[in-house]
Amino acid sequence: MIRAAVTGAMGRMGQRIIQLLQEEEGICLSGALEKPGHPKAGMDVGELSGIGKAHVPLSTELGAVLEGCDVIIDFTFPEISLKNIREASAAGKSMVIGTTGFSEKEIESLRSFSRKVPNLFAPNMSLGVNLLLKLLPEVARTLGKDFDVEIVEAHHHFKKDAPSGTAVRMAEVIASALDLDPEKSCVHGRCGKVGDRGRNEIGVHAVRGGDIVGEHTVMFCGAGERLEFVHKAGSRDTFAKGAIRAARWIVSQKPGLYSMIDMLGI
Repeated sequence: MIRAAVTGAMGRMGQRIIQLLQEEEGICLSGALEKPGHPKAGMDVGELSGIGKAHVPLSTELGAVLEGCDVIIDFTFPEISLKNIREASAAGKSMVIGTTGFSEKEIESLRSFSRKVPNLFAPNMSLGVNLLLKLLPEVARTLGKDFDVEIVEAHHHFKKDAPSGTAVRMAEVIASALDLDPEKSCVHGRCGKVGDRGRNEIGVHAVRGGDIVGEHTVMFCGAGERLEFVHKAGSRDTFAKGAIRAARWIVSQKPGLYSMIDMLGI
């Protein structure tokens, strides 16, 4: 039995992961973590999550959940995830990280902490999105620079970072396929008299509103035709189930920082 601890346990994703873990075979909830001073610390997370008593108290100390787990599922914030992976790697525990908003330097830190322990990091745990990330470079290479690329993402109004980590990753894989530098080629929104669209631009646009779970549209716009790839997440279950699947997989891997594409073997 794989023992999983969930950080950000009282957040929307943490709650759903805890609920879905109760329905899984071969993996169980062994710990739940929230920020220090959380008003519900010490209470049973099963009861807090509406699934009945789970005999797992809500903790505010990572050390309290590390010993009893095999893997940590983390959907929090970059600074918290980095702190968690530092302690987890020292204890020889793997992590599945779905946090977004990391800088390149912070991602390098994730790789550094994965030299002795297998960890999985993905800005999107959806199986469909990760299949799309595999397909987009091939499409970009085939169509070439005669097609303009525009990426539009939409999320709920609580999302802290923009553009989404998924949109950033989509832009990165497309830029790489077209031999472009994503830092220089990405244009984040347009306003005013910006002039003609540059040949080597990749447009990235963020929409925030209501309770949109997550939508991404990638457009390849040519003369007289447009090819669109659209992914819409209907619920957080898409990401929660992907994270649980990743947790099952990562514990049996060799040290290193893996992606969902690695897990899917595509």
